[in-house]
Amino acid sequence: MDHHQKRNLTFLSIGLIFMLSGIEYAVILPTIWRYLQILEAPPYFLGLGLSAFSLSALLTGPLFGFWSDRSKTTKSIVLLSNVFEILGNFMYFIGYSKWLLLSSRLVAGVGAGAGSSIFGFLTRSTRPDERAGVFAAIMACRQVGLLLGPAFNLFLRLCDFRLGPFVVNKYTSPGIFMCLLWVLVQFVVLAMYWDVPPLGPEAGAVMMEMKREEEEEDEEAPLLMGSADEEPVHTYKAVSTGQSEASARPDHAASDPFRGFSYLCVSPAEFMREEVVVLLTAQFITLFNQTALEVRRYFGFGELGNSLMYSLCGVEVVLGFVLVRWLSGRVADRAVLAAGLLICCAACIWCLVFLCSPRGGYGWELSAFAIGVFLQLLGLPFVAVSQVSLFSKVTAEKTQGFSQGVRRSVGGLATILGPLWAGGLTSNLYIMLGMMLALLVMITVSSPVCSVGAD
Repeated sequence: MDHHQKRNLTFLSIGLIFMLSGIEYAVILPTIWRYLQILEAPPYFLGLGLSAFSLSALLTGPLFGFWSDRSKTTKSIVLLSNVFEILGNFMYFIGYSKWLLLSSRLVAGVGAGAGSSIFGFLTRSTRPDERAGVFAAIMACRQVGLLLGPAFNLFLRLCDFRLGPFVVNKYTSPGIFMCLLWVLVQFVVLAMYWDVPPLGPEAGAVMMEMKREEEEEDEEAPLLMGSADEEPVHTYKAVSTGQSEASARPDHAASDPFRGFSYLCVSPAEFMREEVVVLLTAQFITLFNQTALEVRRYFGFGELGNSLMYSLCGVEVVLGFVLVRWLSGRVADRAVLAAGLLICCAACIWCLVFLCSPRGGYGWELSAFAIGVFLQLLGLPFVAVSQVSLFSKVTAEKTQGFSQGVRRSVGGLATILGPLWAGGLTSNLYIMLGMMLALLVMITVSSPVCSVGAD
């Protein structure tokens, strides 16, 4: 099997992983509150259960990313993370108590932390000009999972039998269903996932560094065997063409036990550069606003109405990612980002004008809400894909796993804080939407600096 085939199969495996993450969200979210009520959980446990998954992913993302940067592999990390998904969903299936249910979401969230390693791998294995298109396709896979989830719920809600000592009903069945799907994905990853060699301008440097580390480990053993009275032995490196002669100096790195760590440890200055701060802020604000808008007025749709609404929203987002994938080969990432932010600003202005003080009846208010949601979801793929692509270009390629972990952690923090902010201001929409618009305008004005070092 040649390199191109391995690369395509690996991308297909990654798409399947992201699709399953969408399915998991779609099959568990509709029933988790009723499940908690059966287990006699207080109302605040719903917030804890929904936040637990994001919290553990937020904490483990940078760790998985650092591991992938250090090992230059991701397959073993993906296999390990899937084990956490399997275990977490099996714990959800068992149920037994509200604390076990809460713990199950924490454990499953650890598995989601491997997304940072995957995005780091995608950065290293794609060219800058094709990266946005690949990111768009992978993100669209999750939205496809969100669309398929309600279809699976149609038969999961009919489950009513026993599996040994366990009860399988419409509340526990999503756990065992997802557990089985993640087991199947383990076999897919084993057979179709390859740690293909990196591409891009830093690929050579990364491979040289790996080779140099191996050489230094071989040289370190005889040096340590020398007696303390012997004169220290220095090693020298060959100077390549175009390299400064000043670099041909004694190499003390072999005796430095923290040399490997310092090579991969990102300086705080890496994340204090203006373009990086702007992109991280864009990640936070867009997800903060998105989750805040989900805390909306209840329109009395019912189960079927809500499923239909989420399905329509999912179709729009998938089509948005397809559009962004098409645009990525024709328009610069910074232009896509600017367009997405302007659309999000328009959505916020629309909601501020027409939803805060509705002038018509139920029909008018519902129409105004639908248009606001349409605009918000239309801008989401533009911002999501462009800011990930730009972020991969303005941060060091050799530490992409850790950097992507930080980016995803910022997004996870936004998904936790967004509902908390909006939940207390549902009766003060002017304050809620006004602050959201102010944040969007701020990041839109700052977005031109994102082109520094990116294109």
